[in-house]
Amino acid sequence: MSKLKNDLFLRACRKEKTERTPVWVMRQAGRYLPEYRAVRSKADFLTMCKTPELATEVTVQPVDLMGVDAAIIFSDILVIPEAMGMHLEMEEGRGPVFHNPVRDEESAKKLRKIDPVKDLGYVMQALRQTKETLNGRVPLIGFSGSPWTLLTYMVEGKGSKTFSIIKNFIYNQPKLAHKILKEISESVSAYLSAQIEAGADAVQVFDTWGGILSPADFSEFDLPYIEMVIDGIKRKKQPVIVFAKGTHYALKKLSKSGADVVGLDWTMDIKKARKEIGDRVALQGNLDPTVLYASQDKIKEEVKGVLKHYGHGSGHIFNLGHGIHPDTDPENLKALVKFVKEESVKYHKD
Repeated sequence: MSKLKNDLFLRACRKEKTERTPVWVMRQAGRYLPEYRAVRSKADFLTMCKTPELATEVTVQPVDLMGVDAAIIFSDILVIPEAMGMHLEMEEGRGPVFHNPVRDEESAKKLRKIDPVKDLGYVMQALRQTKETLNGRVPLIGFSGSPWTLLTYMVEGKGSKTFSIIKNFIYNQPKLAHKILKEISESVSAYLSAQIEAGADAVQVFDTWGGILSPADFSEFDLPYIEMVIDGIKRKKQPVIVFAKGTHYALKKLSKSGADVVGLDWTMDIKKARKEIGDRVALQGNLDPTVLYASQDKIKEEVKGVLKHYGHGSGHIFNLGHGIHPDTDPENLKALVKFVKEESVKYHKD
């Protein structure tokens, strides 16, 4: 295994001293890149996820083109429900769809326990191939959806604006919801452990829909399962990042979840978050992704703002407060990466 030439990201995750702030962005392997679209024109999204050569190619693209300090494996959070026996389709214009959602005891019985190495071997193969291709240039991040976010998709059957079906489900069938959340948690832990075994240097848990819950419901249906997942991950020194979008009220609890890094969305105040939880965990974030529509002068100003708000010292990984939008100009992301590298040095001097 090649020794890492750039371990800034991992050092920042562990709050160790760094010469500057590392930077990567969520969805950096994606549609905003013409090089990604060229690969995508030859294969549909799920085929790309399941073909290790293609997943490797698009994972490495932003490292080559943008100069980011970490790669994140190209995959999708919904490969887990699919491996559990649900039929997943990616419909143009509609996104992911499960035509037979889980809504009662009967449909829940059809879910099976996964063996990540056997059922999701293509992800492990993509990780191994990517690791080889990167050849120690930057660390590789693996990921999964959180149990709550996965359950939301499994019950709703597709994306939602109101989330009325999943809310109806947890209020009227709480026992069943907890039973499935426990099963998903075990699968996610096993999956992330297998990713680490296959070469992931860190893993991130995406809790995209944490923010649709009230604080009380978050404490009942979401947080305990994030904790269960982290507790079940077999790892040595590999950091775990938790990104729970829209959960301002839970930062303190998330910092005690066992995660090494807490991701912040762009509506959160990084200065306040550092004061509240920065002594316990590293922080990741949190530029508004739409800032990348602005002029490069404005992007630079906003980058400086995030760095200034975090302040001096280690324990910050620069990222967007959510995934990069598909209609972003790649040149603007390249500029963002450059600005972070240049502007952050002064915050790491003794």
